[in-house]
Order: sequence, then C-alpha cells, then structure tokens
Amino acid sequence: METYFLIGLAVGVAAGLGFEFIRARRARGARAAELEGAKRLVQEAREEADRIVREAELRRKELLLQAQAEVEQESKERRRELQQLEKRLSQREEALDRRGEQLDRRDSELDRREERLREKEAALEQQMQQCQQTLEQARQQLERVASLTREEAKQMLVEQVAEEARHEAARRIRVIEEEARAEAERRAKKIVSIAIERLAGDFAAERTVSVIHLPNEEMKGRIIGREGRNIRAIEAATGVDLIIDDTPESVIVSCHNPIRREIARIALEKLISDGRIHPGRIEEVVRRAEQELEENIREAGQKALLEVGVHGVHPELVKLLGMLKYRYSYAQNVLAHSIEAAFICGAMAAELGLNEKQARRAALLHDIGKALTHEVEGSHAIIGADIARRYGESAKIVNAIAAHHEEVKAETILAPLVDAADALSGARPGARREMLESYVKRLEDLERITNSFKGVEKSFAVQAGREIRIIVEPRTISDELVPALARDIARKIENEMTYPGQIKVTVIRETRASDIAR
Repeated sequence: METYFLIGLAVGVAAGLGFEFIRARRARGARAAELEGAKRLVQEAREEADRIVREAELRRKELLLQAQAEVEQESKERRRELQQLEKRLSQREEALDRRGEQLDRRDSELDRREERLREKEAALEQQMQQCQQTLEQARQQLERVASLTREEAKQMLVEQVAEEARHEAARRIRVIEEEARAEAERRAKKIVSIAIERLAGDFAAERTVSVIHLPNEEMKGRIIGREGRNIRAIEAATGVDLIIDDTPESVIVSCHNPIRREIARIALEKLISDGRIHPGRIEEVVRRAEQELEENIREAGQKALLEVGVHGVHPELVKLLGMLKYRYSYAQNVLAHSIEAAFICGAMAAELGLNEKQARRAALLHDIGKALTHEVEGSHAIIGADIARRYGESAKIVNAIAAHHEEVKAETILAPLVDAADALSGARPGARREMLESYVKRLEDLERITNSFKGVEKSFAVQAGREIRIIVEPRTISDELVPALARDIARKIENEMTYPGQIKVTVIRETRASDIAR
C-alpha cells in the first residue's frame, strides 16, 4: 500500500511536474513568439526608418539641386542685368563725352561770336556818334532855315499829332455811335411800335371852362336872380365864376379847379331842369351834386382799373384815380393819359419779358399825385409816391411813381419803363397842346442854347420845337467833330430846359466854293 501510495504519489508529483513543465514551456513559447513579433516589428520599424531617411535624403538632395539651379539662374540674370547696365553706362559715358566735346566747341564758337559782336558794337557806337553829329548839324541847319527852335518845332508837331488824334477819335466815335444808335433805335422802335400799335387813344381837348346850354334866354335872368342874389349864391356855394354874356342860350362856368367846376355844372343843370332857382334851393342842389360827383369819381376809378386789368387797389387810391378824370395836362385828360400809359408800359414790359401786370399798375398810378396838386404843395411825382406808400403799394411801384420824372433815382427797370410810357403817351401827335407863351419861350430857349456854341452859324427850331437844326461854319467844325457837337448841344438842352417828349438835334455842315468868271 505504501508502495502503491508512493507510486501514486510519485505519479502525482510527476504529473504535477509535467503540467508545470508544459505550462513553463508554453509560457516560454509565448514569450518567444512575442519576442519574435517584437523583433519583426523592430525590424520593420528600422526598415521604415531607413526608407524614410533615404526618401528624406533624396528630397534634400532634390531641394538642394533645385535651390542651386535657382541660385544659378538668378545669378545669371543678375550678371545679364549688370552687363546691360554696364553697357548703358558705357553708352552714356560716350554720349556725355560727345556732348562735352560739343559744348567745348560751342563755347569756343560763342567766344568767337562775342568777340565779333564787341567789334560790331564798337563800330556801331562810332557810327551812332557820327549820326548824332550829323543830326545835330542838320537840326541846327533846320533851325536856321525854319527860324524855329527845337522846342517850338516839337510843340508844333505835338499839336499837329494831337489834332490828328482828336479827328481820328471823333471819326471812330462817330462810327461806333452810329452803329450803336442804329441797333438801339431798331430795337427800341420795334418795342415802341409793338406797344403803340396795340393802342388807339382818343385825342383830348383842353377844358378850362364848361358851357351850359339854356332852354331859352329867360333862364339867364332867373339864374342871375333879383339884384344878382342867385348868381352870387351859386358862386359862393361852388367857388366858381359864372359868365353870362351875349352868347345866346348859354352860360359859361369858369374855375381853375376842375372838381369845383364840375360840381357847379351838375348843380346848374339840375337847377335849370327843375326851374326852382333861389338861394335855399341852390345850397341843397349843390350838396346833392357833390354826392353825385363823388359817386361818379369812384365809378371812373373802378372803370379805369377794370379797363387796365388792375386789382387790389386801396379805395382811397381808387377815388384819387377817378379825380384824374377832371384834370387836364397840356390839354390831355390825365385819366385817359394814365390808362394809355398803362397799356403802353404793359406792352413794353411784355416784349422785354417783365411783369406786365406790375408795369400796368405802376403806369396807371404814376400821375396819382396830380389829383392833390391843388391842395398839396410839391411835385406830383413825389406826392403820388407818398400817397401810394401810405396806402400799401409795393416799393417797386412807389419808386416807379417817384422816379418817372427823374426826380429820384430809379431802383428797378420798372421806373424807366413808366417814364418812357409817360413820354410816349404825351408826345404822340395831338395828345397835348401847350399855351402860346410857353411854346414861343421854348423855341427861343432852344435857339439861344444852340447859338451859344462856338462854330454855330444859324439854328432853326422846327416841327413845333420837336427838332432843332443847326448850321455850322465848315472852317471851324470838321466832319469828325459834328457828332460831338450834336451830343454836347443835346446834353445842354437836357440840363437847362424842361419839355414834353424829346427834341432831335440835327447838325448840318456843308462847304460852298464860289468864284467869278470875268
């Protein structure tokens, strides 16, 4: 048993040792496999590293070769550029050398020319001295022959040249003025003709008296009344003079104030138609006539505004405008003149591209001051401007009214337009009639002014003083000085005379030669 136990034990131990040996052998085999795998990995890693190193070496060599090639190419280009620069520099040096040689040659040539010029200057100086001596001898000889000193001859020459210059300047001025005048007259006539042809104004007659027709001669006695009480009552109530003469069936009302004369005419016609004429009735009829005239004045003002096409005028200005119906200036009715001037001014403004309504308004109101010249002292233009300013007219309208007779400075183009329209309306044939005394005096003043100029032989005022014709002495006044003389005479007439419209100055120069045949 023990033997079996020992054998079993030995077998067990042997089996255990065998199992251990097998495990150990297996472990050694696994480690050997692992070592073999690790060796393979290491070998592969070394081979990969060697391959990478070889590739890197090849890349380095390639880059090195490429860099060397680029460096060689760049160095070649640099060498080529340097060669080109050297070539250009050598060419420039050669050009500079050639230019330097040319400059040297020019310097030498200039030196030679300068030397020749100095020689010529010396010769010219010598010739100038000889010429001066010759001139001095000739001058002395001329002074002996002409019996004139040098200063006297110079003065004579200067006067001659100045006279020629004056004649030449006058001739050129005449040509320029004729051209400018022709163009200005052409354009002005066109505008004025367009304005005038649109208007057909009536010819006015002066009214300083009013004639009242009677139904019979007995009415004269009734107007005079017992011991003249009726006529005295009429004259006292109206402020007029009644003239009852041998004129059949008519009574004349005379007064310098047209408003009072019109009131007396209306009242007297009412008294004659009614037949009841006595002092109490006369006062009542005169009051009604004043009311009727005031209404007529307003209607006349409104009618004028509607006719011209002007609106927004203050009622007081409308009343003053209507009063112009009973005012006359040089036999021309002032209200008709204002309406006519308004149309002319509007037409000219339209042709010039200006405000036509404003131009008509200014021209219609330009003589508004004449309605109060019997009550207020001063120029009607200044009075009218003050009235227009007081009743709200614009500054342009006020200035046009004040400046239409050039008493104040014109501030806008509207003022000369109104002035021109005023002159055109007053200067048209038949528009105005002057008193004989003022007419004769104006003609005398015209001839007196023209005869005061040197060289004027005769002067004649023609065409009712609208033109002055002057005959000059041909030996004193030349053709070139004729326009200057006409201009001077016109300026003196403007400064010393007052006249409606315009005056044409015509200077006539003619040379007459005569001889006797024997």
